[in-house]
Formats: sequence, C-alpha cells, structure tokens
Amino acid sequence: MEAKDVTKTSDITIRVSLDKDQVPVKIEWSADDMHAPGKFDECKAMAIALFDKEQRDTLRIDLWTKEMQVQEMDRFLYQTLRSLSQTYLRATQNKELAEDMAKFAHYFAEKTEIVPHK
Repeated sequence: MEAKDVTKTSDITIRVSLDKDQVPVKIEWSADDMHAPGKFDECKAMAIALFDKEQRDTLRIDLWTKEMQVQEMDRFLYQTLRSLSQTYLRATQNKELAEDMAKFAHYFAEKTEIVPHK
C-alpha cells in the first residue's frame, strides 16, 4: 500500500496493570475513534492475533485478569470461536468450513453449559 492510499490512521491503545507477580489485575483499552483522548474502557480478557507480514506467522497476545471467572472465560472463548467462523466466511467465502467451525463453537457452548444441550 502506498502512502497516497492512506486516508486516515487510528491508534488503538491497550494498558495492562500488573501485580507484583506480573499477573494482570486490570486491562484497559481505547481507540482514537471511540472516545475523547485519555478515556479508556475496562475489560477482563483480551485475545489479539496478528499475522506477521514478513515471517508469515501468527503472533498472539492472550491476557485475562485475576478476577476473570471460569464461566466468563468459557463465554469469552465461545463468542470468540463463533466470531472467528464468521470472519473466516467473510474472508474466504468457504461456507462449508465456516459452518463446521460454527458447529464446533456450538458444541463448545453446550459442553461448557453456555447454551442448553439439544
């Protein structure tokens, strides 16, 4: 992409507060387009995946706070799995594989009791 193709840039900031053992106790984030400068939203967990252009490898950052409950983590992962199947469909138009991914997400939700068993 050439500089002339860029019409706007936006920064996303993530702030992680750690305890003495380097365990996250607070995670906050903000984006230029969301709020006034200096305002952050708090979250209990985050999962970021970046595909490295040169190495052609995925870099990941997965963090959660000490207060994140197992049931909340189950819900967070279910929603992430479900949204990944939708992302995959939009990116590839591979409906069959996207549906298989969504079925696994539903199976995960049943096993973790996020949704009732059929």
